[in-house]
Amino acid sequence: MGRNLDDLRKILLGLTERGVRVEFVKESLTFTGQDSAMSKLLLSVMGAFAEFERELIRERQREGIALAKRAGVYKGRKRSLPVDKAAELRQRAAAGEQKAALAREFGVDRATVYRYLKRAQR
Repeated sequence: MGRNLDDLRKILLGLTERGVRVEFVKESLTFTGQDSAMSKLLLSVMGAFAEFERELIRERQREGIALAKRAGVYKGRKRSLPVDKAAELRQRAAAGEQKAALAREFGVDRATVYRYLKRAQR
């Protein structure tokens, strides 16, 4: 429901202030805005565990990516344009063609066109 415990509390407070009744079916918790100290505690514990679990997943993911990079398996995202098309794009942009028209013709976003042009300047 939220990105972290603070976000969860903020979302829940915003909903209950508008008269929305929030119910966690699996945990049998209901929040109406007039909540007991026990329900607030349980929400905090649930949110803290969810945040902790998400951080563990991210840590394992980073470790896995690092191992895959070392093994040469993980090379990142494939380039949008092959080398020859990228060179043609740069030439035509340098000749003064509009970036938006080039983006449409090459089937990429305008931001991609600018990224390729910026990369050529380095």
